[in-house]
Amino acid sequence: MFFSISLYIALAIFAIGLIYKISTWLRYNIGPVNGEITPLVRATRAIKGIVATIFSRKIIALIRVFILDGLLQIKVLKQDFLRWRMHICIYGGFMLLLLMHALEKQITVVFFPDYYSTLNPFMFLRDFFGLLVIAGLVMAVVRRFILKVPRLKTSAMDHYAIIILAVIMFSGLALEGIKITSHTRFQEMVEDYGDPDDEEGTQSLESYWVKYYGVVSPTVKGPFDAEVLEAGQEVNESCIDCHSRPQWAFLGYTTAKIISPLAVALDRAGIPDLLWYIHFLACWIGLAYLPFSKMFHIFASPLSLMANAVMDKDSDPANIATRQVMELDACTHCCTCTLNCSVAVAFEYFPNINIFPSEKIASVKALAAGRELSEQELRHIQEGIYLCTNCKRCTVVCPVGINLQDLWFNVREATLQKGYPEFFALSPLSFYRGLMSANGAQDNYREPLNKAREAIVAACDLMVKKDTVLPLTSANIEFKEGLNLSLQANTFSACFGCETCTTACPVVASYDNPQEVLGLLPHQIMHSCGLGLRDLAFGSNMLWDCLTCYQCQELCPQNVCIADILYELKNEAVKRVKTNTMSS
Repeated sequence: MFFSISLYIALAIFAIGLIYKISTWLRYNIGPVNGEITPLVRATRAIKGIVATIFSRKIIALIRVFILDGLLQIKVLKQDFLRWRMHICIYGGFMLLLLMHALEKQITVVFFPDYYSTLNPFMFLRDFFGLLVIAGLVMAVVRRFILKVPRLKTSAMDHYAIIILAVIMFSGLALEGIKITSHTRFQEMVEDYGDPDDEEGTQSLESYWVKYYGVVSPTVKGPFDAEVLEAGQEVNESCIDCHSRPQWAFLGYTTAKIISPLAVALDRAGIPDLLWYIHFLACWIGLAYLPFSKMFHIFASPLSLMANAVMDKDSDPANIATRQVMELDACTHCCTCTLNCSVAVAFEYFPNINIFPSEKIASVKALAAGRELSEQELRHIQEGIYLCTNCKRCTVVCPVGINLQDLWFNVREATLQKGYPEFFALSPLSFYRGLMSANGAQDNYREPLNKAREAIVAACDLMVKKDTVLPLTSANIEFKEGLNLSLQANTFSACFGCETCTTACPVVASYDNPQEVLGLLPHQIMHSCGLGLRDLAFGSNMLWDCLTCYQCQELCPQNVCIADILYELKNEAVKRVKTNTMSS
């Protein structure tokens, strides 16, 4: 009764969680919200797209990707053989155990009407599949906690996945071993299927099982006479149809031999029943919590691989929006994207975990779910999302096919629309955003740029406002010495005002009256640095309109690192803004 009730409760929670999870794919949004695409529209177009794909040539691509990348995980094999073995052992072993053992009444009995869990080859296969899972768990622990792969982060969900699987596997192994030795289980078998009144036959059968089946009896001990064993073998003829020798269950039998000195005490203490409850409760807890845990990727990952195999940038926007939310659940937190990220080294200077692509996923989930985030959390997410070189390495190496590059772009636009100034929007890291501007909201493209500049003006009072006369100030020795600390920035002193940099600048060439729009021009900024006039050096829009094309620096006859100096000035301005913001 307990078994049935707990199973139904677990299945009900699993079904509710599954429905809820699928509903989030239709309700949540990654990028800026399009009010016309409602959940109903997304559901309708998703069904339409699935049907159209099934009845087209794309079905071949779906099958190929499902087998190669979903089941065989060829992408993982090409990247890391150890990780591939770990995934295959855990995923393959656990799924085979689930189908053959956990769902034995629903699946195994259908194909094998004479099936018994105590018969071979099912005993051997159960232990073999269990060994695969245990080997995979050992590899996971070694990889995460002993080898300590660089940039590989272990989250609470990773701990949960390892722990719940370990509890299921080791409690099942201990249960199998103690059932082999249990004298109580032997007596129950005799009462159910034997003749309890035949004391002599029961005694000989018990001797036979102690000798060959691993039972530990409190009364019957070896060595045994050949006649007793022969008699026990005759009685056992009625048992062999449903009980193979336990040696085939090599893991359970080994466990039974290890615990045999304590078997009688464990049996009397009711440990078999306790292990039974632990094992099945762990299974049901794992099942019930599966839609809410990292392990849900066993369903979402194949869907992500297949969706990306048949979808492209021209697909229905509603289906793209649904796919992107689904991809968040497909993430296995393998950290392959982080291991290959070209900007992950920035974490050493910006201790923001959201710089790592694999860690951004959790933050993006929080944003998509509309979770209430503090201003600091949102700023950290925004900085991590924007600090990206758009090299697409993360997308290329993702073993579950998540289009991470598009994901970051959409989240970037959504966070910029929150209204918080992101200073990376003024840096070369925004170059990709400029290239993708046609895919975003045209009316809002310049708004983040303006907000960042306004924040710099408000916090530092550095940039010159139009028609403002800047009073002449004395040289700022601290500012000049700060530039001298950089090997590139201290080259400003070599400038003799030939104006080659200004002549070569494509930004300057874009305006009929560049000084009116840009303020100080490149060669004039160099003069300001040389004179130590901080207000003048920071007072030009030229700093933020610079394309960092390096033409000025390449053509300078004095080898002045003009573009690098502009970098230093911009970094100093942003640093002052952040310092003032944190202090306030």
